[in-house]
Amino acid sequence: MAETARAFEFVEDEDRALEEARAALLAESKRIVEALLFASPDPLDESLLAERLPDGADLDATLAALREDYATRGVNLARAGAKWYFRTADDLGWLLRREETPQKKLTRAAIETLAIVAYHQPVTRAEIEDIRGVAISKGTLDVLLETGWIRLRGRRKAPGRPITYGTTDRFLVHFGLEQISDLPGLEELKGAGLFDGRLPPGFGIPKPDDGEALTADEDPLDADDSAEDFPLLAQVDDAEDEQAASSNEQSAEAAE
Repeated sequence: MAETARAFEFVEDEDRALEEARAALLAESKRIVEALLFASPDPLDESLLAERLPDGADLDATLAALREDYATRGVNLARAGAKWYFRTADDLGWLLRREETPQKKLTRAAIETLAIVAYHQPVTRAEIEDIRGVAISKGTLDVLLETGWIRLRGRRKAPGRPITYGTTDRFLVHFGLEQISDLPGLEELKGAGLFDGRLPPGFGIPKPDDGEALTADEDPLDADDSAEDFPLLAQVDDAEDEQAASSNEQSAEAAE
């Protein structure tokens, strides 16, 4: 009996030690992810976070635990696609309104174009015009590119090789979506009173897909597409590069 009791105690000690090791690994993983997200001005991809974690760490469990920790705090852990970031809790957003920069309202044409890109991506300008039933100006696409909500995806494998458009992670962040499939479907739009028209038989809202991989009918972009065809987009890219460089310089000075 004594030997059996000692055997049980040994097993219990082993289980306790294993559980403590797992808890310690989870705690350290949470600290690492927390530090990375707070230090980054932009959402971070899960692959980057996974690279920084200790061997044996479970990224999904770490993010779930960290998200639960921040669920009732002033900032919450949020996801946009495969990227994660901290944002102000929804009920405290009013505290920062005085610091917000007034935003220029989008035109109806820009809103409709953005909706078409979101639901029909990858989509070309001609396809957008066909869906809307009217032509759109190049300036409309420039404005949406400048906001960072849409991006150039590739070129359609068709005569003229038109550029295809899709949404970005910034689009998800701005509209509070975790993934593009969270966009409302037809029944949700009707329920919210945003659509009360009659659709032709067999017509429905397509399933949106913002995957990074090009589709079978897309070719990669040419090297000079951004700068030559979309000067506003090039300016945005340059500004982001300068901001990133400035942030890196400040981090280096702080480290010194």
